[in-house]
Amino acid sequence: MKLPEQKILLRIAAALGILIALVFIINVAAHGAFLAPSNLVRVLRQITYNCILGIGQTFVIITSGIDLSVGSLVALTGVVMATVANATHLSGLPLVLVTLAAGIGVGALAGYVNALPVVRLNLPPFITTLAMLQVALGLGFIFSHGHPVALVSPDLQGIGIGSFMGNVTKALHLPSIPVPVVWMIVVLIVATVVLRRTRFGRYVIAIGGNEEAARLAGINVVRVKTLVYVISGVCAAIVGFLYLALFSSGSPQTGTGDELLESIAAVVIGGTSLSGGRGSIVGTFFGALLIGLLYNAMNLLNVDSYLQKVVLGAVILLAVALDELRKRYFTPT
Repeated sequence: MKLPEQKILLRIAAALGILIALVFIINVAAHGAFLAPSNLVRVLRQITYNCILGIGQTFVIITSGIDLSVGSLVALTGVVMATVANATHLSGLPLVLVTLAAGIGVGALAGYVNALPVVRLNLPPFITTLAMLQVALGLGFIFSHGHPVALVSPDLQGIGIGSFMGNVTKALHLPSIPVPVVWMIVVLIVATVVLRRTRFGRYVIAIGGNEEAARLAGINVVRVKTLVYVISGVCAAIVGFLYLALFSSGSPQTGTGDELLESIAAVVIGGTSLSGGRGSIVGTFFGALLIGLLYNAMNLLNVDSYLQKVVLGAVILLAVALDELRKRYFTPT
């Protein structure tokens, strides 16, 4: 096993240990309600959307970039997919495939447009994706005329509110597994394989570590950096699809709340460095899980909703500070 992979596994193990300790402490404070299987499944469902967005962000942040447009892309792709679904008059699996393909196409195109000024003009990703945030938000309201686009067909509802292997879990007296959680697991597995077991993933990490060295080594930096923004756009489209299935409508306001902040927070808390070159998909999952558990625990303990935001902000600041201290005092020069 390579040394970087050993370090990543050690960080994941340490984070998991802290998470387990925190879970048991909170469970005692919540009189056992926190570790109830139904509550844990509820947490997994709640983190699904931010985790998938965070996975896309992970690829971008590892290359020293940032994507601020994901929340607006969730809204835009949702509106587009609802419009397409109503216009096709399809049903069943064909409806699912056509609707999802339309959303992924829009998300991928937006990611490509995000990347162009970054890779061709060397503009800061913060500015280009902030511009896309406004563009996507405006287009969402234009296409929907400012109102949610309700789905005519109910065939997508099973994806939004359905359960996976419901009969089996019921027979075992276990809570059912929501279908969106299965989508999250699939995205996690695919993204982990891409980042850790493919040449493209190695190129992503190499570019984040030293872009000029990667270019001199023959890596097509323009292509790789373009693809990471495309991946982020695709992840936003998947979340838009899941929200569409959940609410049976595509709204220009869906995804424009705390999703951007929490997806980036999941990446940072999960150990991905904002300066690039280091990160993992599994770490992002644990970061999203930690945020979900914190929110859930604070709700069980009746913590004020405004104070919850203060706590999340403090956790993000702590994660960034720890990363900076690690680079300053524990990274060999």
